[in-house]
Amino acid sequence: MIAIILFYLTIAAYFGSFWKLFPKAGHKAWEGLVPGYNFYIWLKIIKKPWWWLLLLLVPGVNFLMLIVMNVELGRCFGKRSFTDDLLMTFAPFAMIPMLAFKDEIIYTGPIDFTKEKKGAVREWVDAIIFAVVAATIIRVFFIEAFTIPTPSMEKSMLVGDYLFVSKVSYGARSPMTPIAFPFAHHTMPLINTKSYVEWQKLPYFRLPGFGSVERFDATVFNYPEGDTVALNFQNQSYYQLLRDHGRKNVWNPNYKLPQVVDGRRGYVPMGEIQVRPIDKRENYIKRCIGLPGETLEIKDREVWIDNKMIDNPEKTQFLYDVYTTGALNTRMLKKQFDINPDDLFELKKGEQYAMFMSSDVAAEVLEFSNVSEVIPRNEKKREANIDGKVRPIFPNHPDYNWTADNFGPLWIPKAGETVDLDEYNLPLYERAIGYYEGNDLELRNGKIYINGVESTSYTFKQDYYFMMGDNRHNSADSRFWGFVPNDHIVGKAVFIWYSRDPYEGTRWKRIFSLVD
Repeated sequence: MIAIILFYLTIAAYFGSFWKLFPKAGHKAWEGLVPGYNFYIWLKIIKKPWWWLLLLLVPGVNFLMLIVMNVELGRCFGKRSFTDDLLMTFAPFAMIPMLAFKDEIIYTGPIDFTKEKKGAVREWVDAIIFAVVAATIIRVFFIEAFTIPTPSMEKSMLVGDYLFVSKVSYGARSPMTPIAFPFAHHTMPLINTKSYVEWQKLPYFRLPGFGSVERFDATVFNYPEGDTVALNFQNQSYYQLLRDHGRKNVWNPNYKLPQVVDGRRGYVPMGEIQVRPIDKRENYIKRCIGLPGETLEIKDREVWIDNKMIDNPEKTQFLYDVYTTGALNTRMLKKQFDINPDDLFELKKGEQYAMFMSSDVAAEVLEFSNVSEVIPRNEKKREANIDGKVRPIFPNHPDYNWTADNFGPLWIPKAGETVDLDEYNLPLYERAIGYYEGNDLELRNGKIYINGVESTSYTFKQDYYFMMGDNRHNSADSRFWGFVPNDHIVGKAVFIWYSRDPYEGTRWKRIFSLVD
């Protein structure tokens, strides 16, 4: 909050001072009052190129560029000591009005470094700023580093994998919240406040890329249901919390939910509810399974696209019940099959286990002398409306009896294509129509109104995708929260530059390997 207040104070100082400051440098007072144009004149005063304006649109870079421009502005008015540089960096809201309203301070022009040698500190500061600016531009428009925090993509991508994600594969998305702190996604380190300001937003725009999202691509995207989060439960869907606990409780920051903290189960307050713009929502990585315009269905764990069964990714895992006549050797399972302790649950001591593993590993486990049976989990469709409860399966409506293993059929929206709407299928598309595409959607007396007009169909404005984790029974994906809009797509995972097993240390064989 303090950082945001200081930012607004600085903006106020600009507009409250430029009309007085600019005439000192030979420009007109009105030029200091025109938003955007005054920044262009500012660059002329400090004798910097006009294209620095473009850098002000890049999140993180703009933060640094404002610091540089503040310091250079101070130098142009004779404030050239190291202390002056610090004040222009950390207190421009006080220094800029002083430059403007103190008559004895006059315009002297920028420092001519061909005649004046930079000090060692200034050379280091300039080098660091250049490095951060360059790194931020690369991060926003070309390639960004991510890490795999959860096992939803095991064994294709492992917990502890550090990835490079290509922004150019699908075309880099221009920043939507351009004023942000460098290298912070949505939260400032240490002080835990927002790392961005929302009063200035840019519309969605994507630069040309090398291609579009294809089936089986390991895709990074902003979590669609991450528009709203309970800060103490960011790993859970806010909308599912609403369904489970009710709006009254979820909006109460003191309402407590069970949570495991430091290995101990206790109760934690809900915490602040925060709304986030698209590019500041959590980054998820899943595999694209369904493409725009296709009809997807899951039958007994197998995926069907347009009535044709498709192959599973090579390392797809499911949850199996393993029945034994004695205890399993967990150390051997880790060494031979890379089954982590977190992937194995003893349901009945020495008699029944639940394990996440591939079908190939399941076949080998069945050969163990103390294993009698290995059965994959397969949740059948329920009877619709059997108890009127809303299940945590998309579309989260009691009229749908879908499960993670038997799901659909579901048509995936495609830009320019039209879907007929009725009261029954509206739950499938209401979030896409009303939220992702910004329409006023209402159901009244069994009739559908879009932007106040009674409608029986809708034509979509953008493409949507259906994403699934390779660890099918341990993945929060489109089966639970629905489609991924095209404007949420971040990039394609392409390269593992480092990997560390939480239990055994560095995975040397995975370093510098390509993402499958």
